[in-house]
Amino acid sequence: MSVLSDLVQGIRSGAIEVIDLTAPLSEATPILRLPEPFGNTVPFRLTEISRYDDRGPAWYWNDITTGEHTGTHFDAPVHWVTGRDGEDVSQVPPARLVAPAVVLDHAAEAAADPDFLLQIEHVKEWESTHGPLPEGGWLLYRTGWDTRAHDQAEFLNADATGPHTPGVSVECARWLAEETPIAGLGVETVGTDAGTAHSFDPAFPCHSFLLGAGKYGLTQLRNLDRLPVTGAVVVAPPLPIVGGSGSPVRVLALVER
Repeated sequence: MSVLSDLVQGIRSGAIEVIDLTAPLSEATPILRLPEPFGNTVPFRLTEISRYDDRGPAWYWNDITTGEHTGTHFDAPVHWVTGRDGEDVSQVPPARLVAPAVVLDHAAEAAADPDFLLQIEHVKEWESTHGPLPEGGWLLYRTGWDTRAHDQAEFLNADATGPHTPGVSVECARWLAEETPIAGLGVETVGTDAGTAHSFDPAFPCHSFLLGAGKYGLTQLRNLDRLPVTGAVVVAPPLPIVGGSGSPVRVLALVER
């Protein structure tokens, strides 16, 4: 059989499991909230056009209102000022949307400290055990934060000083962007940066360094605990929005069983 036939047969037989890494998209989906005077995205909204009635007797359909960066979504380089001359979401090469993935699990640390930051030494320690990060692949950063996604306040975890969610240190973000072969970073939180990253130098280093290096972001993932440490393949096709800075995306992982 051909490689593609083998793939299809593997999925049908259960030898390859397809795991959905995507959070359901609804009006209850948590969204990022920026302080004044910054603009904010709108919540997801579904508006009915017709549902087997006099507006359309045989069909049901809706209008949707959403932001590019709502729910599980893809960050293109042009999303950040450092990548302003890079790809918009419609220009991302399709071959880069199917890629190997590895999982770095720091859920225990994030449970103990919501401001936990991934450091270079954490990644190098992982590499010493599991091998190098995948060329052209995804680093998926598990923090257990997806368990909070049912509630906006718990998910953003904000107080008077701002949100408190795990992320990546400035040094590690720069190193991942400049010194590793990954295509991008995937996280379970509302954005690729830590909740306190507004106070870093530079602010929001994952956005600044990774998107500035032509790499990508995936956010609000779930089910990372169901993936192997290495060996998964991630399929993450955003909508090809011309001029778009990002897009909601359905992220699937293929895992051999």
